[in-house]
Amino acid sequence: MQARRRLGSIGLALAASLGLAASALGQDQDNLAPYKMIRSLQYVQDTVVLGDHSAMEMQRFLLSTIDERLRTADPSIFADPRNVDAALVYAMSGGNPETLELLTKQDVAGHFDPRITDAVRNYLDGRGTTNARTLAEIFPEYKSLEIGPYLALVSANSVLRKDPKLALSYFDWARLIAPGTIVEEAALRRSIFVAEQNNMVDRGVAYSSRYSRRFLHSPYASQFADLFVKLAVENFEKIGEENIQEILSFMDTPRQREVYLRMARLSAISGKDRLAAMAADRAQALSGEGEKVPKTLADLYSGLASISSTDVTQAAERLIAIPDADLSAKDRALKEAARVVAEEVLRPPVMTEAPALSAPVVQTEQPGAVSDMPNSEISEAERMSPKAVTEEAAQEIPGSAPQSAENKTSEGDPAFDGYVATGRSKLDEIDKLLEGEGS
Repeated sequence: MQARRRLGSIGLALAASLGLAASALGQDQDNLAPYKMIRSLQYVQDTVVLGDHSAMEMQRFLLSTIDERLRTADPSIFADPRNVDAALVYAMSGGNPETLELLTKQDVAGHFDPRITDAVRNYLDGRGTTNARTLAEIFPEYKSLEIGPYLALVSANSVLRKDPKLALSYFDWARLIAPGTIVEEAALRRSIFVAEQNNMVDRGVAYSSRYSRRFLHSPYASQFADLFVKLAVENFEKIGEENIQEILSFMDTPRQREVYLRMARLSAISGKDRLAAMAADRAQALSGEGEKVPKTLADLYSGLASISSTDVTQAAERLIAIPDADLSAKDRALKEAARVVAEEVLRPPVMTEAPALSAPVVQTEQPGAVSDMPNSEISEAERMSPKAVTEEAAQEIPGSAPQSAENKTSEGDPAFDGYVATGRSKLDEIDKLLEGEGS
């Protein structure tokens, strides 16, 4: 029932936007204030991130219509600050950056604040970091106005690398003054990125929880999924299985399964065996009858995680049993790499031992005979038993140690562990090489 009400409210908002846009077509555009057109654009964009992707076509139409209106408008309309704000919001909402450039050149009356227009143009040109000081100075003046939340996003992006805590404060302000909008969606998504990049695990979990409750139907939700998977895999011990399941519980079954599969894959490659096994099991449980591909992928990622376990033989058999036809080229390469690694792990490691040395032959002195060895060397050799000589020789080989019969197995052997580490490295390298392909 709540879902129907939400869809109904979205439909009404879209209908209002469509009505306003339709009226715009029937009117002389020279008489239509840009700030009214921007309100329609904001309605549509907010509708899109709430889940109605059919509104994306209307968004493109409105951007085009507003662009034409701003370019052909008499400069006198910008005496109204609302129209100035509308032009800036348009530029920061996916509009044509050249339009803002044109408007500032025509602004002989000084309606546009050059500090803001320069900052926005630099941001749109990919030079946002040059604005940090200017934005920090002017943001307090404008933060409560129409452009406040948009300016907060630009300000946050300008200091993202240099001062992540300040960036999060800007994102938090944007969310506070524009709840339920495309601005809040963007601020939350980018906040997760900042938190993940700077080891702010608790804040990352909090932002992820908010996003999963509010914007799972956004067209940008796939970016959120990637960010959350990375956060969870890198910090699984701190976040815990319960928090992961709670955040993903807001998703429908297909979305949950997809995220768990991504998590299982990254965990297996990263050597996070416990998380890989958990995520693969969850993906399996969420796969219904007839859904062959998700189950196959879960088997693959679970098998990858099991390579370094004690039962390598069983893990290798599971991997071999997975049909190549059910895998993408990228996952087939991972399967093949894992099979090779498993074979290497199962191959008995070559143990290097120091050659056994026999004790030096000491001639027993017979009456009237002369020893072939000086007395000093004879006495030294006599002090060295065969075992002692062998141990001393072995210690001259870097990293080697005398081996007893009880220490000739691979258990606890660095050489055995080295095979596992090499396997992980191979999987990781292959995954990076194939990163551009579909999963």
